[in-house]
Amino acid sequence: MDLNRVQAVDDAIRSRHSVRAFLDTPVAAQIIQDILAVASRAPSGTNTQPWKVYIVSGKKRDEMVNRVCSAQLEVNANPELAQQYKETFAYYPQTWISPFIDRRRENGWGLYGLLNIQRGEKEKMAAQQLRNFKLFDAPVGLFFTVNKAMGIGSKMDIAMMIQNVMVAAKARGLDTCPQAAWNHFHPIVLDVLNASDDEELVCTVAIGYADPDAKVNTFITPREAVENFAVFLDE
Repeated sequence: MDLNRVQAVDDAIRSRHSVRAFLDTPVAAQIIQDILAVASRAPSGTNTQPWKVYIVSGKKRDEMVNRVCSAQLEVNANPELAQQYKETFAYYPQTWISPFIDRRRENGWGLYGLLNIQRGEKEKMAAQQLRNFKLFDAPVGLFFTVNKAMGIGSKMDIAMMIQNVMVAAKARGLDTCPQAAWNHFHPIVLDVLNASDDEELVCTVAIGYADPDAKVNTFITPREAVENFAVFLDE
């Protein structure tokens, strides 16, 4: 066992977390290219490699952010408009149960508490939600799609590829924030991407250099101990 290699990989995995404030420092296209090349070694059923990735920066990034932020502001002003923006697959359950709802609440109020957002402060909550659609100021957005003809397994495949992207980015000094929130606005996103009609938006990842002075980036979510979720069977 190469302990140095083990330590390097473990450090990249453990240090990865969702960053919600980025510097405007540009990210070189070659770095993104290298990350995607290594991430594409992710497994996929019968090697279908169902992922497609759009790397959005510069003026195209600004167009994307402006259009989706405008749509979100319209929804905030008139909630009925949310019916126009339905995600194509359910990321979350229709009915929440424990312990998952408890962890979700802990996560939400932990973040809001750090940002001094109290219960009932709807304007502050809406402003923080809008930060999602500004990519938390990251200079690059990665938009992951799959072909609609593919099954649920392809979403598992692309999820493993996305994890590879985030770990490979961390190993190169970059940070990320995976976001399902963008999926609601897939009609706008796919239009800006000029994606084909047979594509489905699965996930958006903000990528860039974390702002070391942003308080929000000190928020680290807890993880359950292995004995709470693993069952070892030997007989």
